[in-house]
Parts: sequence; structure tokens; C-alpha cells
Amino acid sequence: MKRAGVLLLAAVPVIATGVYFVMPADSADAPPAPHGATAPPAREQAKDRAEQERDEDDSVVAGLPPGLASPAKKELAQQLVASAEHATTDWRTTYGVIADEGDGCGYTAGIVGFCSGTHDLLLLVESYTEDHPDNGLASYLPALREVDGSDSHEGLDPGFPAAWKAEAEVPAFREAQEAERDRIYFDPAVRLAKLDGLGTLGQFVYFDAMVFHGPDTDADGFYALRERTLKAKTPAAGGTEERYLNAFLDIRREAMLTRYPEHDASRVDTAQRRFLEAGNLGLETPLAWEMYGESYKLP
Repeated sequence: MKRAGVLLLAAVPVIATGVYFVMPADSADAPPAPHGATAPPAREQAKDRAEQERDEDDSVVAGLPPGLASPAKKELAQQLVASAEHATTDWRTTYGVIADEGDGCGYTAGIVGFCSGTHDLLLLVESYTEDHPDNGLASYLPALREVDGSDSHEGLDPGFPAAWKAEAEVPAFREAQEAERDRIYFDPAVRLAKLDGLGTLGQFVYFDAMVFHGPDTDADGFYALRERTLKAKTPAAGGTEERYLNAFLDIRREAMLTRYPEHDASRVDTAQRRFLEAGNLGLETPLAWEMYGESYKLP
């Protein structure tokens, strides 16, 4: 019950206006250079514009309230995600969880369900091995590279699950999981939600969608779902927060059930939609929700 694609974009800062398609440097449409001067290539100009806009966006985000990035709200977000990923709100007990859920993503492991078939598990182990080359997962890197993008266990069985569980007892690997969660999922989701004018609930909606659908360009990847929702207008574009979030949740729900028709859409129907209908845009506690038939409460 995880993301479909393997093209991870969220490791790169997200620019609110989207993806830039750069014209070739020798394009006939490129303006001529002044006499005696050399114009920078069109791709360099586009890169400079992108960097300038990213810097401007960073300034905007820096001037906004912390929202979901505040320590208390970030803890709450991890509890909510853990209820969906692991049927518990005690997310710190899930570093060592590993299983093949039969969803085509290979092994799903750790606090946000890093998958051997969707590139993020490979990125995690590669990054961790750079700092801790003698770790118990390093020997599986060749196999992880081979199975990336598939549901294969070739080269991973029978020892990889036990190695993962053992390494999850190491504090440094727990820290690495949290860092990779933030780098790939949490930080980009919160940043983009803030640029879209969304409050704390909307920031969580983006974060959970990015965890489930992946920061991919696939038709049901997070960025594609957001792109389809933009006609409803983000608050930053003059729309209302409630209308935009309802539209996003509608599109997300459809994508979830199209890909996994055998599952329900609890993450939307009995959790996030419930918070939205209650007008809880600040994601304030107490919270009560249901996930796959189980009830949860946070005081």
C-alpha cells in the first residue's frame, strides 16, 4: 500500500511554480548577445531564475509560522502517519518493522515504510553507509540496487529482514531514518504546503499524501495529484483553504482506490476529511479518528 513510482523529486527544493523546461542554448528564440559580449546559455539563465525564485520562496517560508514543523505538531504528524502505516501511534516502535505487503513494492520497512522497490530504502541505506560503512546493511547494497524498481527479493533473502531489525537497534540508524524521512517527505511537503497558503492541517495532508503516493511524476504520484487539484485554486492563488483541501482529498481518494481497490480510504475518509469537516485547520488536539477499522484518540 505504497507509492507507485521510483522517481524521487522531493530531495530537491520544490519551486511553487512547478518544473522548468529549459530551451537549448542555441535556440533560435534566444535573444542575441550585445555586440562585444557573450550571453550566458539559455539553460544557465533558466537555472539562475530558478535559484532566484527558490531563494524568494525560502524567504516567504521563513516568514511564516512553523505550522506542522513545530516540535509538537511534527510529533503529532508522525503519530497520525504511524496509525496508517503501522496501526499504532507510537511511531518510535516502528524503526525495525519490515515486511512484504504484497503491493508490488518489495520490502516495506521503517518509520514511514521505506520500500526496496521504490528507491527510498536504497537511498536511506546508501546515505547511512556513507557515514557508517561497517553497518549490517551495507553488504546488501548491490542487491538493493538490482531490485530497485521491482518487487523482487533476489539477493535479499533470507538475511535482509533480520539485518534490518538488528540495525534498527542502533541509534545512528534510527537517526538516519528520521533524517531521510524529513529530507524526502516531511520538509518538502511542509514547504510546498506553506507556499500554497495551507495551514497546519493542509501541511499534514501534503505530508501524508507524499508518504503514501510518493514524490513522483507518475499519474498517481504526489506532484501529479497536486497539479490536478490546482484548478480549485490554492489559498495562495486566491482560493479558499477548505475548498482546495476538499478537492485535493477527492482526487487523492480516487487515486488510492484506483491503485488499491481492495483497500478502503481511511486516511482520507475517517481521518483527514473528518478533521477538515470539523474546521480543524490548525490540527489542534484532542483528535479522534479511525484507520482501517481501528479507533484512535490523542488528548
